[in-house]
Amino acid sequence: MMRFAAVAAPFFESVEIVEMHHPDKVDAPSGTAVRTAELIGSDDVTVHSVRVRGLVAHQEVLLGGVGETLTIRHDSLDRVSFMPGVLLGIRRVGSHPGLTVGLDAFLDLA
Repeated sequence: MMRFAAVAAPFFESVEIVEMHHPDKVDAPSGTAVRTAELIGSDDVTVHSVRVRGLVAHQEVLLGGVGETLTIRHDSLDRVSFMPGVLLGIRRVGSHPGLTVGLDAFLDLA
């Protein structure tokens, strides 16, 4: 989702990110939203944070141009959705010395 947004962003005039999580999440905006904004590479990306009971983890990137919009959205409806990434990280971390942030390097996206 982050990669798709970074690829699409140069083709649009404006970009905003909306991230939504449960109210017990300790950071706002989320690290994922901040990283997405960094990958987009524009200082004009506004990040909106929503904290509402019942949510797990959701992120939307809204891209706009004259007469058009593109929305890229990811929804985690259950924490079990994070397990494939956790397992991938555990399996691959040994072959990546030093600090690794995110899963991009493990997915060969870095």
